[in-house]
Amino acid sequence: MVVPMRKYTFLVHAADYEAFLEALRALGALHVRTPQDLPALRESSQYAQALKEVEAAIQLLAKRQGATDKETKSQNSPPAPVLTGTAEVWATQEALEMSRQKLQLLHKEQQSLEPWGDFSLEQLQQIANSGWACSFFTCPMRKFQEQWLEEHYLFVVNEVPPDAYFVVWHKPGKKPALDAEPLPTPKKDPLALRAAIAEIEAHIATLETQLDGYAAQTKALQLVRDELLEHTDKEQVVQSSIAIGEGTVHILEGFVPRPMEKKLAGAFEPYLAVYWGENPAPEEEPPILLQNGRFGRLFEPISKLFALPAYQELDLTPFFAPFFMLFFGFCLGDAGYGLVILLGTMAWRRKAKPELKPILGLAHWLGAATILFGLLTGTVFGINLLQSSYEWAQQLRRYMIDSQQAFNLALMLGLIQTLFGLALQAINRARQYSRSYALPPVGWIILLLSLLDIAMLKRLLPYSTWSAWLGVGLIVLFSSPKGSIFSRLGKGLWDLYGITGFFGDLLSYVRLFALGISSAILGFVINDIALQIKGIAPIIGPVLFVVFLAVGHGANLLISSLGAFVHPMRLTFVEFYKNAGFQGGGKAYQPFAARRKKNQASTDNNIQNV
Repeated sequence: MVVPMRKYTFLVHAADYEAFLEALRALGALHVRTPQDLPALRESSQYAQALKEVEAAIQLLAKRQGATDKETKSQNSPPAPVLTGTAEVWATQEALEMSRQKLQLLHKEQQSLEPWGDFSLEQLQQIANSGWACSFFTCPMRKFQEQWLEEHYLFVVNEVPPDAYFVVWHKPGKKPALDAEPLPTPKKDPLALRAAIAEIEAHIATLETQLDGYAAQTKALQLVRDELLEHTDKEQVVQSSIAIGEGTVHILEGFVPRPMEKKLAGAFEPYLAVYWGENPAPEEEPPILLQNGRFGRLFEPISKLFALPAYQELDLTPFFAPFFMLFFGFCLGDAGYGLVILLGTMAWRRKAKPELKPILGLAHWLGAATILFGLLTGTVFGINLLQSSYEWAQQLRRYMIDSQQAFNLALMLGLIQTLFGLALQAINRARQYSRSYALPPVGWIILLLSLLDIAMLKRLLPYSTWSAWLGVGLIVLFSSPKGSIFSRLGKGLWDLYGITGFFGDLLSYVRLFALGISSAILGFVINDIALQIKGIAPIIGPVLFVVFLAVGHGANLLISSLGAFVHPMRLTFVEFYKNAGFQGGGKAYQPFAARRKKNQASTDNNIQNV
């Protein structure tokens, strides 16, 4: 659900405004109302450049392999070394990139000298001092002429098909003209190159170790970032306020969740401030704070991927959560895979970080739904229990469904969610506008149920034809309640044409059946290939059998889980949200609050050193 908000207005004397803002920050309850034309302070703030450098350094160090977060030093330790380290991070990273480029050039040069083997430039220079010059050549082996050996002091050094590499000794200034490609004289011999490569590799290793050491200071850098963010937050609040009376009084507006109103009582008595609260006007846009039960909270990250609801409408998170769980289980559809997810998340959750536990809790429920649908369709690690000869599965088969029944179940779930979405749309419209606006979705529910009864249930319900016409009347006459009779009819007839969209939405739920079948077929194929591998040899066969089963089912679990997550999300955001009349567009509740813990050392005096 969306937590109701109260709008608060503060009038504060300029003498107490700074202290008042710090007290307001300490409360951490007010979402400051920001004018729409206020520029983004992240770019215009005097701390913007320092903030960018610190955030980039944190992102860089977070990618370091083997980096460990260590506890920051005591409260009295100066933060200057950390801030100095931020500059050192970029200097070290720049040196590392330059060294890698040099190493790449040296490897290319070494590769170009490989055909010549080991030689010494010092010896070549000694020979040159005696009056002989050495030229390097290469040509295709098929173009090499044997007469060159007789006409010149030529020595073939190496043959690397399809080319030959050779040198020619000659008097200075009398380089022979051969039908071959002349090569430049090497500037380094292989021995010197190997020494240079070893030296720069050691330097790179030193720089890597140095960066790993900086990565251990990530938490300290986060303190600096939070300090900078607090400065920009305060600037945002100051610019959002209005100064009146020649700057002697500041007016500040914001929103506070109703459950947090008690935090304001008596908090501003020491200051020259007056404030009052009121309900937001219908045209205002209070921030959105979601508050759901233990089960619904697990699905909030999914709903936030699309958009937050508008303030006046329903939060659809707890309503799509059961469907999403069932759809995931339907798509994955293997009890064995569900058991792996369930047990894996249970084991991982014991040692997981607090921020990961909600995600693992969500995976826990998704695994349970997968077990349910796997048993319902009779699939366990690719084994079809409906066709197996296992005696223990005989009693379970009476509760299982075949592929045709699974297809029908997918359509049935789609119909249920569609009708449920229309019912939510009716409730939403009645809450936001009036009851007359809720009549069109009610008409759609009546019409769809009546058509279902006429077409498939053989008129199980009495007067289904009359009820169908009743639904049509509600749609046509009340699609535009405040318009004239002609605008109502026009809008209603246009909306009635959208009935084809409902049939398209219903067919979209066939993907639940298709994904479940594909996952089961892949599991069956993996088992079949593994059984063939098992018989290739007495000892190696069973070993490869187990390895192939583990790798194959592991890959199938990962791929199928991705599809089982994405497609229910698509059904939720496209079909369900549309039928529920979801508008969205809400802005998240972001209170003006402290970003650092009170017991952390301040870094105010060192920010400009970043």
